[in-house]
Amino acid sequence: MAESMQPGAGPVIVLETERLRLRRFVPGDIDRLVELDSDPEVMRYISFGLPTPRERYEQQILPRWFALYAEAPLLGYWAAETRVDGEFVGWFHLRPDRIDAGEQELGYRLRRVAWGRGLATEGSLGVLAHGFGRVGAEIISARTLAANAASQRVMQKCGLLFERAFAYPEDVIAGRTAAERAAVKFSVTRSAWLARRA
Repeated sequence: MAESMQPGAGPVIVLETERLRLRRFVPGDIDRLVELDSDPEVMRYISFGLPTPRERYEQQILPRWFALYAEAPLLGYWAAETRVDGEFVGWFHLRPDRIDAGEQELGYRLRRVAWGRGLATEGSLGVLAHGFGRVGAEIISARTLAANAASQRVMQKCGLLFERAFAYPEDVIAGRTAAERAAVKFSVTRSAWLARRA
């Protein structure tokens, strides 16, 4: 994985893997994000298939992402594009964990056209290398609904180990039963990651 800095207002981290380039989001990406979240299959294990309204991206999500860039320049959400033609395939994030303080959380969301090509694993490995390298994280975790077997396989391929089962709190997934909010957490420590890479 290569890392570079783009010119502009503040450092813009770009992570590059064999097939992907991960860059910071800009306001002009909103149409790509709305389209990504309009696919019920993409959102199946996130919002139970419901799309994300454009207004929510405009008023809440993108402002929050841009604030994270300012507060923690090495962290954030990255648009994932193919290096060969710049096709937008989704996003990855490394952010402070919302549930377990002191950890960093890996996340990803890919368009259906990118499924089954190993891109989720490739991009996640790039983010993990960035997290344990440049960021200096001690532990990185990832979570998904218990029913999302595909996402759990990506976590396992990346070297994350099952840590525990839990239910997302209602302030994270509202209007659903505890059974519907059933989830799993996977994680890997810096020492385990470095040992695996060696």
